Amino acid sequence: MRPVGYFAMKVLVADKFEKSGLDGLAKLGAEVLYEPELQGNSLEARLGDSEADVLVVRSTKVTASMVENSKLGVIIRAGAGTNTIDVQAASQRGVMVTNCPGKNSQAVAELAFGLIVACDRRIADNVADLRAGKWNKKEYSQSRGLYGRTLGLVGTGNIAQEMIPKAKAFGMNVAGHGRWLTPDIAAGMAIGRANDLEELALMSDIISVHVALTPETRGSLDATFFNALRPGAIFVNTSRAEVVDQDALLKAVREKGVRAGLDVFEGEPEAAVGSYDGVLRDLPGVYCTHHIGASTEQAQESIAAEVVRIVREYKLNGTVPNVVNVKKADVATHLLVVRHLDRVGVLAHVLGVLKDEGVNVQEMENIVLGGATAAIAQISVSQAPTKDALLAIKMNPNVFDASVFPIERQS
Repeated sequence: MRPVGYFAMKVLVADKFEKSGLDGLAKLGAEVLYEPELQGNSLEARLGDSEADVLVVRSTKVTASMVENSKLGVIIRAGAGTNTIDVQAASQRGVMVTNCPGKNSQAVAELAFGLIVACDRRIADNVADLRAGKWNKKEYSQSRGLYGRTLGLVGTGNIAQEMIPKAKAFGMNVAGHGRWLTPDIAAGMAIGRANDLEELALMSDIISVHVALTPETRGSLDATFFNALRPGAIFVNTSRAEVVDQDALLKAVREKGVRAGLDVFEGEPEAAVGSYDGVLRDLPGVYCTHHIGASTEQAQESIAAEVVRIVREYKLNGTVPNVVNVKKADVATHLLVVRHLDRVGVLAHVLGVLKDEGVNVQEMENIVLGGATAAIAQISVSQAPTKDALLAIKMNPNVFDASVFPIERQS
């Protein structure tokens, strides 16, 4: 990994990306390699021969072997989530992984609400029949309507929060379930609160899913959830296919008349253009779009600007906004605080003492105080340094004091 700052930096963009973003990267002084068709073996080879410092992708998969055969310092997902990137492999190679959270929230919420309306009024079926020369006003005049219905939000993050005012504009009630949604927060958002997913299903006419894919959310919308869902309910998923047990969903569609609006689903093609012959193709009551939730001009311009900001911060000072694989002091047990003169070699002396003690540094920040004469080093360490180590640190004439504190963790 090359040093940051005002050194040359190569940015490989291996997905379609807005011109405003490419221009912004070039203005930073970066060498921009725009090769949106790269994937698989061709991407791995290009990472190796280009010696790129930064990789920008959208839907392209980044595998462990790609990371291992590169000189990357940062991988940027030009969108929310990082499920297309082998984050563990990146972490093992010291590569930071980041994304652009919240920049596509409005776009995804717009599609989610579009799917809700489309499911209720069966818009796609209307259009398909008319194009086939069929007129069936009698059938399509039957819909429940949205006014007064309850929208249940699975997850209450940025996208879900964009759903709330849209639902209320339709005269709907809103309830939610999320890991941080306390009664007080729910009251502040003026929505109802469910204690668990089953309770949310029982109280909702319409469900809209807005959660990231994690070990906890994978498969969380299972048979228990769909058994609790009301007959004839609407189920919309614009987040990740893997959070849904698709067999349980299909059973609810077939046996309970549930209508599903899906922007993500099992077996969707990975390429931008291809064919689909899966189980959802001709299933009545299921309305699928082409994984286009974030695909509006507004959202992509916003994401492009965020990518430029991330690269700018990395190039100038080595920090990476929105990084997902830096776990602050997760392993550290103690915090070593060293007050010292801002002199060359002081931190090297401190780290040398810790090395001799077998104390591993997990995280370090050195804050230079006003006037650039004194500084405070805050070092998260794997174990408490001994009294002898603290004395050895203090023996440096440029060290004022060294203290150690246990790190308290929230339960």
